[in-house]
Amino acid sequence: MTAPTGLYNPQKILNLGADRWSFKPEIALSHPFGPRQRWQVDAYANIYFYTHNTSYHGREILRQEPLPGFEGHISYGLNDKLWISADTRYSFRGNTLVDGVDHSNPQRNFILGSEMNVTVNSHNSLLFEFAKVLVHHNGPALVGFAVRYDYTWGRGDK
Repeated sequence: MTAPTGLYNPQKILNLGADRWSFKPEIALSHPFGPRQRWQVDAYANIYFYTHNTSYHGREILRQEPLPGFEGHISYGLNDKLWISADTRYSFRGNTLVDGVDHSNPQRNFILGSEMNVTVNSHNSLLFEFAKVLVHHNGPALVGFAVRYDYTWGRGDK
């Protein structure tokens, strides 16, 4: 779930925020394999749902249809604290409507990337991500790098 955070000015075309919520349920399958089960393949099916932006350009209503997608990852655990992966993502559809007018702009995006996860302890980890969009139809044409910090509540792996 993503909250409508970030700056949003309905009078500007480009904004850091989207002024709407998004929800992404997904289902995943994972299978470890290889010597000492250090390799793992993951497959995901997901779909983004968006609430309406009721102040789009000041007074219009932006609606976006659901955006389904698939992901695949192959990972290798170097040790108990570090793993790396190669990733792929594909998403399609997600057409938008403004005040009920169909913009006929479904997305089609294909992304390749990689990740590295460093586990600090049972509660804290850092994730480094790199991604490049190879196909982008009505989606962002990006090459990006991100760093994410994760905190896990509870007992962790112990």
